[in-house]
Amino acid sequence: MSRRTSKIELIVPLTTILLDIISILGAFLAGYYFRFYTTFTDIVSVEKGIPEFYFYFYFAVFTLPVWIITLLNFKMYKLRRNVFIGDEFVQIVKCVSISILLSIGIIFFFRDYPYSRLVFILIWVFSIIFITFGRYIMLKVEKTFYNKNIGLKNVAIVGMTEMADTIYTTFSKDKFTGYHIEGFFTSGIPNDGFSKGKNFLGYFESIPKKIKELNIQNLLFCLPPEQNDNLYKIIKNCEGINVEFMLVPDFMELISSRLKITEIDGIPLMIIKSFPLSIWDRIIKRLFDIFTSLLILTAISPIFTVLALLVKFTSKGPIFYKQERVSIDGGKFNMLKFRSMRTDAEADGTPKFASKDDNRYSPVGLFLRKYSLDELPQFLNVLKGDMSIVGPRPEREYFINIMKESVNKYLERHRVKCGITGWAQVNGLRGSESSIQARIEYDIYYIENWSLVFDIKIILKTIKEMFFSKSAF
Repeated sequence: MSRRTSKIELIVPLTTILLDIISILGAFLAGYYFRFYTTFTDIVSVEKGIPEFYFYFYFAVFTLPVWIITLLNFKMYKLRRNVFIGDEFVQIVKCVSISILLSIGIIFFFRDYPYSRLVFILIWVFSIIFITFGRYIMLKVEKTFYNKNIGLKNVAIVGMTEMADTIYTTFSKDKFTGYHIEGFFTSGIPNDGFSKGKNFLGYFESIPKKIKELNIQNLLFCLPPEQNDNLYKIIKNCEGINVEFMLVPDFMELISSRLKITEIDGIPLMIIKSFPLSIWDRIIKRLFDIFTSLLILTAISPIFTVLALLVKFTSKGPIFYKQERVSIDGGKFNMLKFRSMRTDAEADGTPKFASKDDNRYSPVGLFLRKYSLDELPQFLNVLKGDMSIVGPRPEREYFINIMKESVNKYLERHRVKCGITGWAQVNGLRGSESSIQARIEYDIYYIENWSLVFDIKIILKTIKEMFFSKSAF
């Protein structure tokens, strides 16, 4: 490991701790000031006089180790390496909530001083805001280091799959991921299609030697199921060598569900596939969809109106485009979009995928598609119950009948209600140029790991993708 890398692994976490300390103390100050020295007192009056701040300051300093230990316990001081701020936010809320509860418990030892419960609620809010802002800055600083080739980890890919090709291309292009690709290893002679533009490091037998020669810190395994035995051999050959193994999902592509064990009348049973959402999960997801859709439609109503007028006055035809799609359990519905193409876009009756060079777009159609604005009417589908905000993207029956034969586990995506956005889309798998198989694997991962927090994370990433995605077709 280079000296520059070692310094980054020390400086970034220490700076993050310092920012957290400043944020926590600042939250105590902001909570105290907002409660007692702003117009907030007109809403909730101060009946026992304004207390001295130093009582809160001493308490903040006394409980500061609790906050830092909690953050350490949640592993919040390691290098994040391209973590989305939404992921960080969820963890911050957890850590702050636990720290506040533990701090309130410590108040028992300070019974002589009447601390305001409202101040602690405000401290909770300000702590989340300040710490999140500090983490956002540090994530940007960390990515800046990586873009300048400082602190990058040397990695090599093991395997020659489609996912291996994607990772090699992505990591070579995007330095901000924090990884430098040294090359790839294969079990046999690499084919020309895969090896073009890539650095071939050797066969699997040479991996231990190359790890030491090139200071490789991570091995990314992208092996097909039939090469499982090679994985165990490589691990065995690398015993005693400091290297991190990372397994890419391709290795487990035959497993679509998390293994569960249950017992019925004393008989143990292994559940290899189950319903992805319980009845309560479906209720929670539906309530979230309704509330969020109403909120979004209300907020974007002026934009919605302007886009409708643009579509109406720039090309002949209806404002909305209705198209039959397939959703949960194969059920069909009419999905709404702002019309982005001419009315004769499929005059020959054959469905076609849209592409970047498509000449069927209306004058504003390309703009609508690029920023996913044509999808906004689908919030009406969500309110109606045809769709969810987050889920696998719905497809037409014509394409489903084609792809279900050639794409592994394609129909698994119909186990949940389709969505406006999904886990595949926010990871760049959009449009006619992306891999259908990769999309399905991401969809299945979402289905098997659903949670409300996961939905919120995808929504936040979608907002980012709307403005920065290069493939919106």
